Amino acid sequence: MYGIIGKKLGHSFSANFFNKKFKDEGINNSYELFPLPTINEFPSLLEQNPDLEGLNVTIPYKQEVIKFLDSLSEEALEIGAVNVIKFTQNNGLPYLIGYNTDSIGFKESLMPLLNPEIKKALILGTGGASKAVAYVLKNLGFETTFVSRSPKEGQLGYNDLNEEIIKENRLIVNTTPLGMYPEIDSYPPIPYEYLTDKNICYDVVYNPEETEFMKRSKARGATVKNGIEMLHLQAIAAWDIWCK
Repeated sequence: MYGIIGKKLGHSFSANFFNKKFKDEGINNSYELFPLPTINEFPSLLEQNPDLEGLNVTIPYKQEVIKFLDSLSEEALEIGAVNVIKFTQNNGLPYLIGYNTDSIGFKESLMPLLNPEIKKALILGTGGASKAVAYVLKNLGFETTFVSRSPKEGQLGYNDLNEEIIKENRLIVNTTPLGMYPEIDSYPPIPYEYLTDKNICYDVVYNPEETEFMKRSKARGATVKNGIEMLHLQAIAAWDIWCK
């Protein structure tokens, strides 16, 4: 058995994706949704489902789940967030290893959009997905700044954003759930009027296909992309961790 944990999973595409892939590959496995009110329910989930061999992790538990794991891959350790868990055995006892494939999906889906003129990026949000985005951009040589509703030292608040900052940071990545189904009318409160055709606005949200963030950015001439390709790429990477 495989599955996904998160607080709200009505938006998740994972069950259909993995159950179809198991069927197509002729593998007698199943994939289930496991909504958890809090991450403290995680140990009970494991006790109630002893056949689990792998899990995906989504909002808001990509960081919180780490305390329940036995080890992390080098990449997950550096990122500080986990979206894939592999169940193994160590001396006959369950041994849980955390991985991060969000970074793989984000990098491979972002690369075709980039050009050498883009050197700085704003990352909207500071949750688990933002950590993978920051990791990728750092390794690509970007100077990045987090934008938060409650900014810490070295971060910006949304009210701090002005024309100069938007002009300097041509790549803007939304890692918040704002705009995600069913709250499709919400969006990050950036000054969209300062966007131009030189900006790239990437939204890790994939449902709906075009978020309000993307609509408002596109109306100003920016290049936009949603998170569906990232989602598929990270899912394939998770499959490779579990099944290869």
